Amino acid sequence: MNQRPETPPASTYFPLLSENPDDARLQPLPDAESHFAYSTTLRRHSQEPPLGSPTDIAAAVEAEASSLWSRARAHITGEPEHSIESGRGTPLPPQPPQDTLSARFAHTSVEDTISHYRTSLTGLYKSDINTLRATHGYNEFRVEAPESMFLKFAKTIYESPLILLLCTSAIISAVMGNIDDAVSITVAVLIVLTVGFVQEQRSEKSLEALNKLVPHHCHVIREQETLHVLANELVPGDIVTFSTGDRIPADVRLTSSVDLEVDESSLTGETIARQKDINTCSGPFPASLADRTCIAYMGTLVRMGRGTGVVVATGTNTEFGVVFTMMQDVEEKRSPLQRSMDELAQKLSFISFGIIGVICLIGVLQKRSWLEMFTIGVSLAVAAIPEGLPIVTTVTLALGVQRMAHRKAIVKKLHSVEALGSVSVVCSDKTGTLTKNEQTVVEAYSVDEVIYLDPDSAPPSQLPAAVRKAVDIGALCNNSSVRRNQDGHFVGQATDVALLNILYHLQLPDRRVKFNRLTEKPFNSEHKYMAVSGVHQEAGSSEREMCYIKGSIDAVLERCRFYYVNDDSTPALDQRARSVIIEKAKSAATKGLRVVAMAYGYGNMEASAGLASDASRPGTRASSPAPSGFNLVFAGFQAMLDPPRKGVSDSIALLQSGGVQVVMITGDAEETAVSIAQKLGLRMGAGGCLTGTAIDQMSKAQLQERVGTVSVFARTTPRHKMAIVDAFQARGKVVAMTGDGVNDAPALKMSDIGVSMGRSGTDVAKEAADVILVDDNFSTILPAIEEGKSIFHNIQNFLSFQLSTAAAALSLITLSTLLGLSNPLNAMQILFINILMDGPPSQSLGVDPVDPAVMRRPPRRKDASILTKRLMYRVLFSATIIVIGTLFVYTYAYGDERMSRREQTMTFTAFVFLDLVSAVQNRGLGCGLTQNKMLVTTVSVSFIVQLGLVYVPMMQSIFQTEGLEMGDLSMLLMLGGLSFLAHQGRRKYEREGSPEEEWGGVVREMV
Repeated sequence: MNQRPETPPASTYFPLLSENPDDARLQPLPDAESHFAYSTTLRRHSQEPPLGSPTDIAAAVEAEASSLWSRARAHITGEPEHSIESGRGTPLPPQPPQDTLSARFAHTSVEDTISHYRTSLTGLYKSDINTLRATHGYNEFRVEAPESMFLKFAKTIYESPLILLLCTSAIISAVMGNIDDAVSITVAVLIVLTVGFVQEQRSEKSLEALNKLVPHHCHVIREQETLHVLANELVPGDIVTFSTGDRIPADVRLTSSVDLEVDESSLTGETIARQKDINTCSGPFPASLADRTCIAYMGTLVRMGRGTGVVVATGTNTEFGVVFTMMQDVEEKRSPLQRSMDELAQKLSFISFGIIGVICLIGVLQKRSWLEMFTIGVSLAVAAIPEGLPIVTTVTLALGVQRMAHRKAIVKKLHSVEALGSVSVVCSDKTGTLTKNEQTVVEAYSVDEVIYLDPDSAPPSQLPAAVRKAVDIGALCNNSSVRRNQDGHFVGQATDVALLNILYHLQLPDRRVKFNRLTEKPFNSEHKYMAVSGVHQEAGSSEREMCYIKGSIDAVLERCRFYYVNDDSTPALDQRARSVIIEKAKSAATKGLRVVAMAYGYGNMEASAGLASDASRPGTRASSPAPSGFNLVFAGFQAMLDPPRKGVSDSIALLQSGGVQVVMITGDAEETAVSIAQKLGLRMGAGGCLTGTAIDQMSKAQLQERVGTVSVFARTTPRHKMAIVDAFQARGKVVAMTGDGVNDAPALKMSDIGVSMGRSGTDVAKEAADVILVDDNFSTILPAIEEGKSIFHNIQNFLSFQLSTAAAALSLITLSTLLGLSNPLNAMQILFINILMDGPPSQSLGVDPVDPAVMRRPPRRKDASILTKRLMYRVLFSATIIVIGTLFVYTYAYGDERMSRREQTMTFTAFVFLDLVSAVQNRGLGCGLTQNKMLVTTVSVSFIVQLGLVYVPMMQSIFQTEGLEMGDLSMLLMLGGLSFLAHQGRRKYEREGSPEEEWGGVVREMV
């Protein structure tokens, strides 16, 4: 148990609570946010842990990364942690539900549960609350304290090899006396850390705005008094009450219920609300989550009815807590770009040390001083490292984050932007992500005909009388609220709301307003229908009592003797008509639709024995209609489903056309899942649909082989979702997981990119995700992936420019040193070249506009290096042109053994002009010459600045330059023009490259 008696109660932060729990002015103190995060169950540590050493950090990372599958399985099964073998012949053992407190008390009677917790239906004694809280802790979860800025800086340095390399270079430069280099590199590192820190802070603020940090309340009975308290103050043994619209504050064993239906979709993925009662589970122990009808789970929503129960589990002991703990144990993975940059840093380190070794060896052979040659080698190695690379990368990612924010996607970490562009598999939860998570009537049937309905389109101009009758009955036999809530939605059970929505969509009058309901028989799983009776008070209506019934097709049909047709007649319901109705209902069911049948009758039917009316509803009498006679008239049935979100089908088609595999993961039945998948346009692979039960029988290797051909996973649990993500990752795929429920959280965190919904997403899902879709629109993933792909190619563009500039400068200085020639560039000139390499021209390459063909390019491999062959050829080509052109001018202008200002100015200007041409020609292949306005501007400004360095007297004294004659300048401009033409030839070759070249075929299609 989580003991924290030293932590003050939540009322400490809400001072008016102790005085008047119902006070509308209830407001938190200014520091309340430091104690509550994201929901009533998430509390931050009261003290931040001390900053550990790099060794401590490494140990922590290693510990977190170890035994992932073992820990996940332990949380689900309750068994000791152990590794799961991945051998083909070793199946994953079947996973029963975990032996949790809710599982135990689902098999325990109400009386024994109350006795176990030493409570009663009148509640606990207030004097016992503090003792119980000291034993069981608060009803909340611990979340990690926000890291300090210093710790974030330290982790960024430690976890990034490129930053470590730059820091090492700065230290070596300072030791060697090159203070300017040391300062410039240090400033570059600070810029990178600052930009990343600021962006993450902005994301956290956005998430806080979404999550509403003030915790919610609940109703609890203590000493026969109903209190309004913060939900995190509940303790096991408390008696809580809840009704329509409330969220369950803890895991509760029900002691009473009236028409109680609870939406458990956030926990189980089931779209249909579950009926709850007080009956003890009689099946094998432990029962599955869905079969525990006497348990109401923390975080689930009451859709209809009311209930009372005893709290049996709080905090991490709840089913919500089990999933949350699984999520906390999942290690965070580095993005593909981070891994590529790590690889690049290793290669640059190898090159740098290689240069030092070669220079020192040559020096020894030339019998030069060791110290002299080591100094030269270190200077060249430091010059070879593009210290502006992390800056440009960070700025490019930050700009991408801003663009994505304007497109309704909040990115929590910078590197998540580019990782989206590498996604090769999108695993999407169905409920609330691909679908609306609301039942919607899409078809209405009578014996004679069928009407197809679309709530997003205009209603049909003509509505058959029989269909109108069925829709009318669906509204009359309905317990949804007549009034809408603040969001404009009806409140009630999902099926009732759907039947009412279609009535208003068809612009039919709601006759409940003038219908005096006298009796009601609630729906239950035994008789499978609901019935009401009453008298219409509309003008022209008879005072005869009417009975209306809705329910399953079998339960309604067996009570009908007639059926209604469009001419207002009621022929006998013979066997032929029954067969037609049943066949239509089966046809609808095979499409994944849920069928609700309607019928009506005349007169006051005799009440069923033992059935009492719902006295909570005004106007009901102490008897209920029992439509057990065979004189009812069948009106028709309505078929409903949880419909796909608008635009999802088009988004899936575009993702699939770009080589991204899209799979749907749901807790629904196989038939429903396949039907929805077909409506969404998912490509059904050879593997068809795979259920959670089948996954339990597979080894990890078998699952890895199977997932490549499966598009639909049904009847899945959080553990199954983690196994599916792990299987794709083992195949080398970059996996994006989308979801909004508590049951999605572990897989969201385990995936390479977790994507959660901002509005409907649960707090724990948003906490686990890397990207939050503010508008809850799956289609927003498209521009996010498009942005990610574009960013990666832009990073390659400026990397090509930076590396070619560094290679050219390094080659030029090395050649002149080895040949014993005068240095063609002085220190200030090299500094200006470094500014060009790391400054505005380079950064402007990171904002190339998105290539229209980028979504048709296949995602890059997970292990693909950022330094591709194509990029290296481009670097060598650009560097060669700069070196040859500069050497040509160097030899052309070189007059005697001592280089004059004119000669050095021409060499310097030639290098800069050629480098600016390289910047322009390293833009994206699909980007026009003037399409990147920022690139045009920065190159033009750099050109003017270079002329200023040559012709402005003050700049001449600083950079040791002199004004060039028009002939010299014309020659340099002509040299730049020839370089431009050479690059054009290279670009044309890349566009028309052979098919085996990387995405060359797609480039040709684009052109």
